[in-house]
Amino acid sequence: MSLSSPTTHILGVLPSRWGSTRFPGKPLHLIAGKPLIQHVWERCRQCSLLDETIVATDDMRIRDAVLAFGGKVAMTSPDHPTGTDRIAEAVRAVSKATHIINIQGDEPLIDPALIDELAAAMIADPTLDMATAANPLDPSDPAVRDPNVVKVAVTLDGRALYFSRSPLPFFRNPVAGLPVLRHKGIYAYQRSFLERFVTWPPSPLEMAESLEQLRALENGATIKVLLTSDTSPGVDTPEQAREIERMLKVMS
Repeated sequence: MSLSSPTTHILGVLPSRWGSTRFPGKPLHLIAGKPLIQHVWERCRQCSLLDETIVATDDMRIRDAVLAFGGKVAMTSPDHPTGTDRIAEAVRAVSKATHIINIQGDEPLIDPALIDELAAAMIADPTLDMATAANPLDPSDPAVRDPNVVKVAVTLDGRALYFSRSPLPFFRNPVAGLPVLRHKGIYAYQRSFLERFVTWPPSPLEMAESLEQLRALENGATIKVLLTSDTSPGVDTPEQAREIERMLKVMS
């Protein structure tokens, strides 16, 4: 249930596509006997602040699987240039939604508490356009130099300054206790901001880094960054799916 008023409606959206260069059909890959997307759905069902959850997909096979395990689906166009555009189309089917949480459909171990924290942050501060999350890294961690790992720099009060695939910040001088922040790909939006965001053309920094969230910053958006210890891995390959299955067996 919502934290604020009866007019607040927090919608969780799980974008899910069949096509994947490295792992076609990934959303329906069975992990411990359940499709990957069902694991994510069930984690979302453990949240206390999501009023509703839907899977946004352009594939009938995914739709049928989600309906079979009791989930809700919003069918979207296969031609969206970005995942955010897919989210925005799905949201149009839920007119009462005031806040949206974009939850990656390939993170079967996502912490429900993190989703609730993002929802709570958006409700608590109406000036926020967006909220996201980051994991602190030691500056010596090899991930700092990995271009596949997105980093974020924040203000003293925890708002995003910049996202980059490069090491961020560059430590010309050592600063005791200052971590590198690894961005976690989960987003919360004010509905009105999401509707504006998808009308803007791709921005120069977004195109340079191939990071959508830079479009928001370049257009003056305010993005709160929550620090989290949730390092739940995503699934990009069959090998990673097998590792998730092993982790689930250990946890059970």
